[in-house]
Amino acid sequence: MLISFSTLLFFGCLTGLTTVLFGFGGGFITVPVVYGVLSVTACSAADAMHVAVATSAAVMVVNAVAAALAQWRQGRLHRAYVWPLAAFIAVGAAAGSFAATLIGGTALRLLFAAYLLVTIADSVLRKGFLAVAHRTGPKPLGRATTTLGGTGIGLVAAGLGVGGSVMTVPLLRRRGLPMAEATAMANPLSVPVAVVATLVYALAPTAPACTGQLGYVDLTAGATLLLGSLPTIALARRLTARVPDRVHSIAYVVLLLVVLVVMVAVEGRHPGGS
Repeated sequence: MLISFSTLLFFGCLTGLTTVLFGFGGGFITVPVVYGVLSVTACSAADAMHVAVATSAAVMVVNAVAAALAQWRQGRLHRAYVWPLAAFIAVGAAAGSFAATLIGGTALRLLFAAYLLVTIADSVLRKGFLAVAHRTGPKPLGRATTTLGGTGIGLVAAGLGVGGSVMTVPLLRRRGLPMAEATAMANPLSVPVAVVATLVYALAPTAPACTGQLGYVDLTAGATLLLGSLPTIALARRLTARVPDRVHSIAYVVLLLVVLVVMVAVEGRHPGGS
């Protein structure tokens, strides 16, 4: 239990750092870590992936709000890129999180890994992410991007417990925003995903009756992660302005690759779960 606490606390700190630097809100860090811990310690190992996704969503509510407030105070948030996109993300999130409660753990893990792989390939192979897409300045979001794109982002993000930053950051990046602003905008755009997903997972009738859980949300694991992430967010909020844009975008892709490797390694140690 001490090792599990220390692991969650450490990765909570890392989550806070990635929330500020990359707008992740925690999902891509917390899902593999919580899954790895709970597949050994949870009262229902078969539901470990669902609990990991649900707990990740709950942690993201707090992390994303805290980071969004810090970014707002620094003047990095722009209303035109947040609203009404956030409303359509919330609509998609409701459907995505409900669908995830009906999908087996193995399928959910495979979808999570596939999502990471596609995102990495898209960021590296398609122009507009590693370098600013529009040298003449940022471009506005189109109506189709806001409505259909926002709904799709919410659907995928809530279903996999990843907050949507890995879809919103490349989207805003290709609209010409610097990495510091694109990742800053990812925090408020992750809030509707996290809130809707947390409510659905917490109230899910299929959740096992386990001590310390609210539905699929593991309260102890979530509190430990936040114990590490919130102080880190407070300390790291000024870092983004100091990171060169090119380095920032490359680091974003490298982190996704690391998370994919970790997820595959964890799955290799616990094959066959459902």
